[in-house]
Amino acid sequence: MRIRLRFSKVGKVRFTSQRDVARMWERALRRARLPMAYTEGFSPRPQLSFGLALPTGCESLAEYVDVLLDDTRPETARVEVGALPARLSGMLPEGLDVHAGEPVERRATSLQQEVTSCSWTMSVRGIGRPELEERVAALLASPEVWIARERKGRHERDDLRPSVLALAVAGRRAGTASADGPDDVVDLVAELSCQPRGVRPVELVRGLLAVGSPTGDDGPGPVLDRACRTNQWIERDGVRREPVALRDDRSAARAVPAMERAS
Repeated sequence: MRIRLRFSKVGKVRFTSQRDVARMWERALRRARLPMAYTEGFSPRPQLSFGLALPTGCESLAEYVDVLLDDTRPETARVEVGALPARLSGMLPEGLDVHAGEPVERRATSLQQEVTSCSWTMSVRGIGRPELEERVAALLASPEVWIARERKGRHERDDLRPSVLALAVAGRRAGTASADGPDDVVDLVAELSCQPRGVRPVELVRGLLAVGSPTGDDGPGPVLDRACRTNQWIERDGVRREPVALRDDRSAARAVPAMERAS
């Protein structure tokens, strides 16, 4: 039996690495006394499989972990999947909360292979709203946006543009001034492709710097203040869905038309 759980990672725990989060999950699952399947060898470990790695420092409302249970143990048949979110949330550190879970096929494709794109909300500083809107428009209109990226210790130049599926400046926050100054926070919403390689929020901001200011202003440009992954999407045959829908939003469980690409 394989169970897929959806959880959030917000607050101070966002500075915790993926490896440390995995250890937190192992401790919580042991405390919950779930009949987990273990690896073989000298040091057996619970068979857990996490989705796309979240950059350290970023928050998320849509993280996933697959837990493999031991089918040879009789208590596996008595596991109530619907009760696991509340049960496990109390055993995880503050900032990690489980929101939904469902059984999946044991040999289902891994999330790292299935997820095609992610939705993000981001906050940037050091730039006013009008200039940020100009840079967003310039990036979307550019056929290529080259940025420097580090991969396995090597510095490479990659074209960011094909990975930006949608990008827009979000509406003004309630209570803010009528005009954004250079020290105000401006929000972005984006959908970024995960195939063949994922794009981190800091790399998207690097792309906004690369296109420059359409008005010719060579100021410092935007600086990433905070980022939150809000959705992970699996797309097949022109429709997309989330790996696990939230309990209080059943409409998300239905496949919806893929959003129009900003190409």
